[in-house]
Amino acid sequence: MAILEVNNIHAYYGNIQALRGISVTVEEGEIVTLIGANGAGKTTTLRAISRLVNPREGSIQFDGEDLSQFKAHELVYKGVAMVPEGRGIFAKLTVGENLDMGAFSRDDSANIQEDLERVFDLFPRLKERRSQVAGTLSGGEQQMLATGRALMANPRLLLMDEPSMGLAPVLVESVFETIQRINKEGTTILLVEQNAMMAFQVANRGYVLQTGEIVLSDSVENLRQNEMVQKAYLGVE
Repeated sequence: MAILEVNNIHAYYGNIQALRGISVTVEEGEIVTLIGANGAGKTTTLRAISRLVNPREGSIQFDGEDLSQFKAHELVYKGVAMVPEGRGIFAKLTVGENLDMGAFSRDDSANIQEDLERVFDLFPRLKERRSQVAGTLSGGEQQMLATGRALMANPRLLLMDEPSMGLAPVLVESVFETIQRINKEGTTILLVEQNAMMAFQVANRGYVLQTGEIVLSDSVENLRQNEMVQKAYLGVE
């Protein structure tokens, strides 16, 4: 059963149309990736799902519920969390305070502590830096923190927007290993990523966006063999 169904959404920034009939499904337990060039509509799709952009047409359902009735912050209570592009950490708060903020929607203190230990198990560096001001972390550490903060909400669906952006290649490998581990531990993931090669290593299925439209959708195995995908996104001449 699809945990997320995005049906024919059209979204605008002012008079500029950013999405033109986007439809995406994510089955429970999957990693699904959206790939495309800058300006293709990947981030806008995530922003529409997370209620930061209101589509003018179409519908978005999570676990059978229409998300248009909820505000952005209410989605966390429904089981949707986002790791935003650019990380979006609270730079003046400590690492520990950022993680506490991730659990703002919860009142199950015992389980919160368990999830905090899970985050520290995933990212031992965060435990070492628990009292450090978040804005002084390296880019890779800030990405760990943004992901850890989202996991503190104990989401069923994790939206990830360009988690490898600006990171050194060795850190990119680590990020994608963590994405796989998070998924194997039970979290469904919708991943926006420009690094198609890495995204295809972890995802089950993918959608290719161009100028606000989906031009391809298939298993990652088939997308890897597609000539257009190879030339445009995988660097094959």
